[in-house]
Amino acid sequence: MLAAQQKTTLSSSHQLTIEIQKLPHGQDLLLPKYETELSAGMDLLAAISEPVILNPGQRQIIPSGVAIALPAGYEAQIRSRSGLAFKHGVVVLNSPGTIDADYRGELKGIMINHGNEPFTITPGMRFAQLIIAKVTHTQWDVVDTLTQDTQRGVSGFGSTGI
Repeated sequence: MLAAQQKTTLSSSHQLTIEIQKLPHGQDLLLPKYETELSAGMDLLAAISEPVILNPGQRQIIPSGVAIALPAGYEAQIRSRSGLAFKHGVVVLNSPGTIDADYRGELKGIMINHGNEPFTITPGMRFAQLIIAKVTHTQWDVVDTLTQDTQRGVSGFGSTGI
């Protein structure tokens, strides 16, 4: 079958049920959702009552109006939306912002305007993306010398070219 003819869907084994709470100021907003069937991120909506103007260089915390209960072994990441970043220079400042599994407060995005013009975030606007990801905890094994040599070795920034 040609790749263009294949139907690609996610199986139920790729789905996770997470508790979500609508907070009082987010009651009228839709829940975060995937815009397409294979989207990795769900859009967060601005749970604000008045427009927020971000002047160039200004940052502001934007609430989403929801809180979630992530299960152990997962994290949520708040990331920039590519359209806002490219067209307006508006991004999540600490992207990705990490939401730990034991956090039960409201999801918020620290937004900054790196653009040249003021940008207005309006009530209900899609301002950031939410990604749910598995987490692996690490145990350190302190050694005197690392055992695996690589072609790159200790060469750092810019060592593989432009």
